Amino acid sequence: MRFPPALLEDWMRRYYFEADIDIGSSGVEDFSLAELSDLLGFSVQDLERLVFHDSRTLGGPELRQAIAERWLEGASDRVMATHGSTEATFLTMTALLAPGDEVLVSDPCYQQLYDTAATLGCTIRRWPLRFEQGYRPDLDELASLVNDRTRMVVVNFPHNPTGTTVTRAEQDRLIGIVERVGAYLVWDGAFMELTHDAPPLPEVSLLYENGVSFGTLSKVYGLPGLRVGWCLASPRVLEKMVRVRDYVTLHLSPLVELIAEKAIRHADRLIAMRLGQARRNLEIVADWVASESDRVRWVRPAGGVTAFPHLGLSDTEPLCRRMTEERRVLLVPGSCFGHPEHVRLGFGGASAQLERGLAHLSDLLASSA
Repeated sequence: MRFPPALLEDWMRRYYFEADIDIGSSGVEDFSLAELSDLLGFSVQDLERLVFHDSRTLGGPELRQAIAERWLEGASDRVMATHGSTEATFLTMTALLAPGDEVLVSDPCYQQLYDTAATLGCTIRRWPLRFEQGYRPDLDELASLVNDRTRMVVVNFPHNPTGTTVTRAEQDRLIGIVERVGAYLVWDGAFMELTHDAPPLPEVSLLYENGVSFGTLSKVYGLPGLRVGWCLASPRVLEKMVRVRDYVTLHLSPLVELIAEKAIRHADRLIAMRLGQARRNLEIVADWVASESDRVRWVRPAGGVTAFPHLGLSDTEPLCRRMTEERRVLLVPGSCFGHPEHVRLGFGGASAQLERGLAHLSDLLASSA
């Protein structure tokens, strides 16, 4: 297999660590270990008692049970703990797809959600979320794209990078469209618990036997450095994934599993802090867009902490390079998602940083006019 360059990862490798202000990432403000200790009620002594045995292929039982109790009504046999949701993506697609399979993906999309399948020799078809239509998912169009050759449908709601989502009724219809042909429905739920206008959607793998969902501590929980995610699916699907994992990562570290379990058991406390911050920051972005209405057009996000505005440029890469090289501000060009006229604007961090970053962006937009 020959994987194509991962455009977003290339950009972050080049610019993420050079920036002092981040308005391009897709997660909330990170927590420190000291903050976690206070919030979750564990101590250094808890860590000192840990013995570094190997963990289990599907994840330690305590972590799997914590995940199951939060999302799966306690069914831990439907849980695999993974190295972030990226590993879950790789294991799922490698286990379930074969060359020639047809995979339908929402567009724009995180590259690994389609190029992993493409590298396996699958045919990729796209279900577009159009800026001109407010990024609203067109389920009639989805129904016309799904056919007897469709092996897998991959969606991401709330969506990265646009922030759009679906209603509960639309989720039910989406599942019905996929179920009609018996395809797998892969639902990247990285932002499932961070919604602004409606409650979170139900867990898809409980609604459809061929449903597979991903979650992660990297986005809503502010713990990207732990590299902990999960895949929720039927035991039949997880068994296929185990056969792939035996050749790659084997299992997680018991150290990160210990912290991850505590984070999930106290999830409401962590999420409440960052959700409140995200909603305040969304208003900062809304005010900024209003002040730049002659240059900037956007669709207000319904979930997550990213927007995908149009800046009136045919290619935003030069502007994003200048943002880091001249202002030390991270902004991600839309070319990383196949839409070069847009940028991914992240608003999950500290409010003061967001305001400074937007001020720098206004300056450079004015100088580019």
